[in-house]
Amino acid sequence: MSNRKGPERSGFTRRRFLQGVGAGALAAGTLAPPALAAKLAPQDKKGAPLLGPDPVPVTLEINGKKVTLPLEPRVTLLDALRNHLDLTGAKKVCDRATCGACTVLLDGKAVYACTVLAIEAQGRTIETIEGLAATNDGLAKMSHCFVENDAQQCGFCTPGFVMACESFRRAHDHATRDEVVHGLGGNLCRCGTYHGITHAVLEALEGGK
Repeated sequence: MSNRKGPERSGFTRRRFLQGVGAGALAAGTLAPPALAAKLAPQDKKGAPLLGPDPVPVTLEINGKKVTLPLEPRVTLLDALRNHLDLTGAKKVCDRATCGACTVLLDGKAVYACTVLAIEAQGRTIETIEGLAATNDGLAKMSHCFVENDAQQCGFCTPGFVMACESFRRAHDHATRDEVVHGLGGNLCRCGTYHGITHAVLEALEGGK
């Protein structure tokens, strides 16, 4: 029988190795200097840091005023307006960019607020139906033309249509009826007031910008 003894166990095991790696990674993320922590943070393919899922400060310029809100990066501009700022003119209907009821102006152009993330709208000018009159004397010109041409019925889609029409008006000095119809093709009215809406835009264009 051999009297040789086997090698002494060092006490270092695979389990302890993995535990040490995990503890080191945690310490690096929580105790490292900000510059190193930023490098260790999740990044997208372009190297930009990934935000969320927790709320982050989002600054929006809405109707001429800046406001900062704590929002999760997944929050849409529509939900930010309605649920966090009580600006409920833009309506949440299809929530998939087909009806136009949530239309607002982003840098003067009509967009579906349900498809724009609030965090993406930072640094851009946002206009809603609530602020449109503030840029005019009393009732907004486009809103006035809607009233004069009976361009609303139940009124649910009206705010989105007014904003889409306002965007069209700002981009055109003159337009034919067919051009107006084509230009407003992204908004739907279930009451069928398209005739009045078209004439409201034509009347607004006659008065110039």
